Amino acid sequence: MNEPFATPITETSRADAPMTADIVDSDHDIEGSLRPKSLADFVGQPKVREQLELVLTGAKQRGTAPDHILLSGPPGLGKTSLSMIIASEMGTSLRLTSGPALERAGDLAAMLSNLVEGDVLFIDEIHRISRPAEEMLYLAMEDFRVDVVVGKGPGATSIPLEVAPFTLVGATTRSGALTGPLRDRFGFTGHMEFYEPDELQYILMRSARILGVQIHHDAATEIARRSRGTPRIANRLLRRVRDYADVRADGVVTLAVAQAALLVYDVDDLGLDRLDRAVLQALVKSFNGGPVGAATLAVAVGEEPATVEEVCEPFLVRAGMLARTPRGRIATAAAWQHLGLVPPADTVANGITVRERSTQSLDGHDEFEHG
Repeated sequence: MNEPFATPITETSRADAPMTADIVDSDHDIEGSLRPKSLADFVGQPKVREQLELVLTGAKQRGTAPDHILLSGPPGLGKTSLSMIIASEMGTSLRLTSGPALERAGDLAAMLSNLVEGDVLFIDEIHRISRPAEEMLYLAMEDFRVDVVVGKGPGATSIPLEVAPFTLVGATTRSGALTGPLRDRFGFTGHMEFYEPDELQYILMRSARILGVQIHHDAATEIARRSRGTPRIANRLLRRVRDYADVRADGVVTLAVAQAALLVYDVDDLGLDRLDRAVLQALVKSFNGGPVGAATLAVAVGEEPATVEEVCEPFLVRAGMLARTPRGRIATAAAWQHLGLVPPADTVANGITVRERSTQSLDGHDEFEHG
């Protein structure tokens, strides 16, 4: 490609835009504009895209609503975008809600009764749906009917309500937390994987064109490499790098500008942020590499245990810098080296130390597992 950067889309100069609360709304509009509008535009997840295309095409040929669809995987990989694409491909409306919002069965009944035939109902974090709402969902998914109980005690009456045929799209970051009966009622399950750097680079170049950002390809490659395999993070970093380029450079995102911006925003070469490094430093410097419990580690960095376990640990484990054992978290040799420290002699690459090996049972089975 001869051009060193993505061609910007013509837009009103940000310098001329009034500084009002409307800018917040504009940011939300831009966020929505970055989402792909069709399966053909959706980058990555080739297996899920192929399977989903077969499901949707078959349903359109038969003139029926597609089977209920479950999308699982870490946050930020495109589950919500795919739900919007499903509705768009089928030419129907999309209704969005979340598991925690459906506290009572009546909340779900009201939403189901307003559906039109062929509508797509998207429930984010479906594993957090309340038990009464989940039990009502069983009947709605199978027979397109709900039973509403009116009154209490011996005088209670069950009123059956017909529901228009619809497609439920459930998204979850913890598929193991779903109950068996609910999981079995989905006709198709797609598991979202982390993205490759070249896929993220393509997404970044597309987002740059939409945002009107002039970005060099090597700068997009650098941002993609630090985006932890997640498009949401990649787009967020792009917007922050754009801010840096507009304020401290000439508005063009070069490799040097991208590196300088990411340094300002505490994103290192591997994509670790401030909290990630704080966890590693506490584990290595305060606890000599572990093992240490998650709650103790969270106190050491001033965060909630859930934040450390759900935000930091998945990436650190995937990067091979932290191992989870029943005795606690331990730092691998890669963690020591990333912090510029020399690991102890008994620390090996996979995080299992000589001390840990001594706890293995005599029949050859480990007494612990590491993540």
